[in-house]
Amino acid sequence: MMENISTERILNRLDELLSRNDYASAEEHILYWIGEAERIYDNRTKLLLLNELAGLYRKLAKEKEALKTVETLLNLVTDMKIENNIGAATTYINCATVFKAFSKAEEALPLFNKAQHIYETELEVDDERFGALYNNMALALVDLKRFDEAFELYEKALSVMNKSDNGLLEVAITYLNIASLKEVELGIENSTEIINDYLQKAMKLLDEHETRDGYYAFVCEKCASVFDYYGHFIYYQDLLERAREIYERS
Repeated sequence: MMENISTERILNRLDELLSRNDYASAEEHILYWIGEAERIYDNRTKLLLLNELAGLYRKLAKEKEALKTVETLLNLVTDMKIENNIGAATTYINCATVFKAFSKAEEALPLFNKAQHIYETELEVDDERFGALYNNMALALVDLKRFDEAFELYEKALSVMNKSDNGLLEVAITYLNIASLKEVELGIENSTEIINDYLQKAMKLLDEHETRDGYYAFVCEKCASVFDYYGHFIYYQDLLERAREIYERS
């Protein structure tokens, strides 16, 4: 009889390890369960865990390991003959994000485009997953100095995110992404006013957001470095403190 792997239990344990920044144990945990999935020929679980592993290696800036995992992921999608389903789209986005993180935006874009085609075929036009896709694609386009295309995707992301449950937090992130785009496109001297406008918009959303949960803490941490970069040192510390308080309560 085929054994069943509880992916919920695996992911809960992974979240616990990551919440403690115990990345070595998180990697060991994922690799163990990938081995178990291979042992019982459970490719769906293997695909899920390889996506988690790629994200972990990206976070840890382990380029060699991350790119090797991407290669394995893309081969597995082909082997499973699932190139055109939502699971494949998720994998394409994760792999593209790895390429982008290691300055390989040219290699990222074809994968983002594949994911976009699947989304447009399988999802409603206002599905919140489009927002994340557009944001990530735009970041790659900025690297390639295709600023008009990137800005257009950010505007599409804003349109989608404004309608989703956690959308206002994603809108805040998008505003910060646009600020960074304008700096790269125009230079800091010519974009200061535009940047400050987007920073203020993001601040307002972060300050007024009522649900102060783990996701809010994650967003605060993600946004904090941008405010630090642009010299908003007090607000940077404030966001980190908000996140710390939430994590301590959980």
